[in-house]
Amino acid sequence: MSINGIESIGGFTPMTPVTLRSPAAGAAGAASGVQPLSGTSGVSGAGGAEFGDMLSQGLQNLEGLHDRADQLAVQAATGDLQSLHDYTITATEASVATQLTTAVRNKAVEAFQEIMRMSI
Repeated sequence: MSINGIESIGGFTPMTPVTLRSPAAGAAGAASGVQPLSGTSGVSGAGGAEFGDMLSQGLQNLEGLHDRADQLAVQAATGDLQSLHDYTITATEASVATQLTTAVRNKAVEAFQEIMRMSI
């Protein structure tokens, strides 16, 4: 018995993973032909700008999913949408992305609260 892999869903673009490299590892990686991902410049001093940009991009992607689902909902209501399954898939993607974003936010708030409860 074999298990088939999960096929990709059309129109869904996952976030690219972020890899952090120390300056020494960056030099070794360049020598071996391994290049860092585009948009990552290694470890920065505070790291806040890169994290903020990544968070902002993720929220913009979520908003784009919801906008697309809203457009398809209007087309379905007016009868202009040829295939209803496109709306169903897009609405489900937007719903799952919202649930994931909410779960990540809740975990971040819990972590912040836990840090604030620590005694020094």
